[in-house]
Amino acid sequence: MSTPRGDLPESGDGPTEAMTHAEGHQITGVLVAIRSGDRAAFDALLPLVYQMLRRMARRHLAGSPGHTLGATGLVHEAWLKLVENADAEWTDRGHFLRVASIAMRQILIGYARARARDKRGGELRRVTFDDNLASAEERSVALVELDDALGKLAALDERLAHVVECRFFGGLSEEETALALGVTSRTVRRDWIKARALLHELLAA
Repeated sequence: MSTPRGDLPESGDGPTEAMTHAEGHQITGVLVAIRSGDRAAFDALLPLVYQMLRRMARRHLAGSPGHTLGATGLVHEAWLKLVENADAEWTDRGHFLRVASIAMRQILIGYARARARDKRGGELRRVTFDDNLASAEERSVALVELDDALGKLAALDERLAHVVECRFFGGLSEEETALALGVTSRTVRRDWIKARALLHELLAA
């Protein structure tokens, strides 16, 4: 059975916390150290980004009920994935947050797919995307549906998928998304509109 179709929001819930130029410079410096092979720099990075990661985790969890992870648990699991991928060349704060957001989404998608299979005997019943689906079970299936649609969007235009990851999942501002992707804010604004339209088409197909 299908629930009424809703709309993806016009933007994320808002930018991640405002930070001073000095704080941004400090994070970039630590990321440079990590790119240079200094694994100990991870110990310096976590306190700098922890609160941002918690806010990002709460945003992901708000759209992904029905599991036992809290914000702290999701940050912990995502952090382990990031540490395992220590060879990644994070260029700046925006890039790092996008990768962290992807890690969180992958973790929650894994939970959602397992929940949907357990509840439905291995079969995923198709539903349409709605921010207010009635049950955690339906929200889990909707999250899987959205992830599948995002994969199809990436096949059509990878940058549009990255914009969705930054804006919808990561809650980054237009400016932060532009910085993370190396494009202008105007391009992000145009891509976000196009990405939402294509996602609705893919979800309705």
